[in-house]
Amino acid sequence: MQNHLIDRRGLLRAGLVVGGLLAATTSAGTAVHAQSALPAAGTAPEQRPATPDAAWARLREGNRRWVADTSTHPHQDAARRAEVAQKQDPFAVVFSCIDSRVAPELVFDTGLGDLFVVRTAGQTIDPLVTGSAEYGPAELGTPLVVVLGHQRCGAVTAAAESLHDHKKLPGELNTIASSLRSAYKRSGGDVDKMIRINTIDVVKLLKKDTLFAPRIAKGQLKVIGAYYSIDTGEVTRLV
Repeated sequence: MQNHLIDRRGLLRAGLVVGGLLAATTSAGTAVHAQSALPAAGTAPEQRPATPDAAWARLREGNRRWVADTSTHPHQDAARRAEVAQKQDPFAVVFSCIDSRVAPELVFDTGLGDLFVVRTAGQTIDPLVTGSAEYGPAELGTPLVVVLGHQRCGAVTAAAESLHDHKKLPGELNTIASSLRSAYKRSGGDVDKMIRINTIDVVKLLKKDTLFAPRIAKGQLKVIGAYYSIDTGEVTRLV
């Protein structure tokens, strides 16, 4: 009986020792993991691109990741939400179509607080849209505006068909067709050419804007046109 009691006590002590070692190992591993998740001491926070060229380079880097299916999804967590809760400082304005396949934050692999995004059907423009695009550069010094057309634009296709058949689209959709009439005539009815022509037209219009022109002249702002391929995910610059 005494020998059995000694054996049980020995097993109990061994269990306590092993349990303590496991707990210590787990605790140490957790601490190491927590430390590795923190930024290295002295690491500077990511800076907003200060020039138009730097802003375009940042967008191109993000688009390359999107094309390669290696998106990092930056600035899409609770920490970023808290960081920009009281103040925003986007580095670009992207004016694109409403198409569900062309989300600028995904196309350029960006996150909260990185972009001002303006979207209309076929990136057609009017004074209200222009005012929306003006806000970033005029109020916060945003250095870049990108007008982003895209492959197989449904709005441009519908407008081209309407203009070709001389049939009005219902409701305010006809306003979109009217806005695209000039691009339609110069494209010869080719929808893809029409998309590109309209994108460049909008760029030219924005460059003449009374708030943009002085900033462009000083090198503080660029307005560029680009084209998004739905097939490949790649953005190429037009102008």
